[in-house]
Amino acid sequence: MKKIAVLTTSRADYGILSPILKEILKRKSLKLELIVSGSHLSPNYGCTINEIERDGFKISSKIEMLLASNTPSSISKSIGIGVIGFTDALVSIKPDILILLGDRFETLSCAIAALPLNIKIAHIHGGEETEGAFDNSIRHSITMMAHLHFASTREYAKRIVQMVGGNEKVFFTGAPALDNLKYVKFYKEKEFEKIIEFPLNPKPLLITFHPVTREIENTKYYIKELLSALKHFNLPLIFTMPNQDTYNSIIRKEILNFSKDYKNSKVFENLGTEKYFNLMKYSLAMVGNSSSGIIEAPSFKLPVANIGTRQEGRIKAKNVIDVGYKREEIIKGIEKAISKEFKDSLKNLKNPYGDGKASKKIVDILEKELLK
Repeated sequence: MKKIAVLTTSRADYGILSPILKEILKRKSLKLELIVSGSHLSPNYGCTINEIERDGFKISSKIEMLLASNTPSSISKSIGIGVIGFTDALVSIKPDILILLGDRFETLSCAIAALPLNIKIAHIHGGEETEGAFDNSIRHSITMMAHLHFASTREYAKRIVQMVGGNEKVFFTGAPALDNLKYVKFYKEKEFEKIIEFPLNPKPLLITFHPVTREIENTKYYIKELLSALKHFNLPLIFTMPNQDTYNSIIRKEILNFSKDYKNSKVFENLGTEKYFNLMKYSLAMVGNSSSGIIEAPSFKLPVANIGTRQEGRIKAKNVIDVGYKREEIIKGIEKAISKEFKDSLKNLKNPYGDGKASKKIVDILEKELLK
């Protein structure tokens, strides 16, 4: 059997990777070696490793690498700690190939560890642009270290070809997150209200706002402008907490303080893919700067007010309304997103990120490559 190591570092990438993990387990010629790290292991982020274990996946290695702080220097130090931990894990596992997704600093640590060990890397979601985050540099760095490339759109595949100087190892597969539409259970509205213990009539706004890592000095200003804009609407609000990026604690603190006074709101540390997809189904609109508004939301024909520069450069469907950081700009964006006219304009929307069959395509290519 050929060993495929897969790294997951957070609730976000686990939801994307989960269909791939299931597909690998179906193949008799392949053995899954799952490496778990990052915020999965942190009580501050809900210990989401428990979710992985509940889903029945066997974990090959757990790598502690995050420092308690989220300052720029602590992120740099965490990368170094991760390189050491991932090196030990990869030497022990001896994978035939390593699957890395996206652009997290934890993922960069693993790529750096794999490079001198001459372990082939299969990179998912390369070729994309997110100009407001240093993730952009990380993503392109991993692309240059990778052996196989699985792009979420044809345009991104073309960009990878330009970067690596050839197309025989670059494949357009679509975004694997969309494969979850086949697996998750969608609940009736009243049933789902009981699960999340929050009413869905009137429909809520779903808010996720992450640090803009190229503009961290403005973090407090950005989140305060967003929260001030949300007050304007007097709508029910559901917040999901930011990921483990620089100064995420500032955003977390502001949201928690806001929700204490704004009674018609609820904050979730970790929803998981199933609950998150159900919320996308029942929400009035999404607000914030999450990639889920760009990649998954079009499949729900869900309007998105996308704030600022974090996702700048990504291919966006017509459901996405780009707005600035100021309160007045955010209000205008949300007003457009929740209007009947805009919602009606999305009836025939197609998702540019694929057809929900990416996982099988990716694992088919990996199996063929490994069995040569």
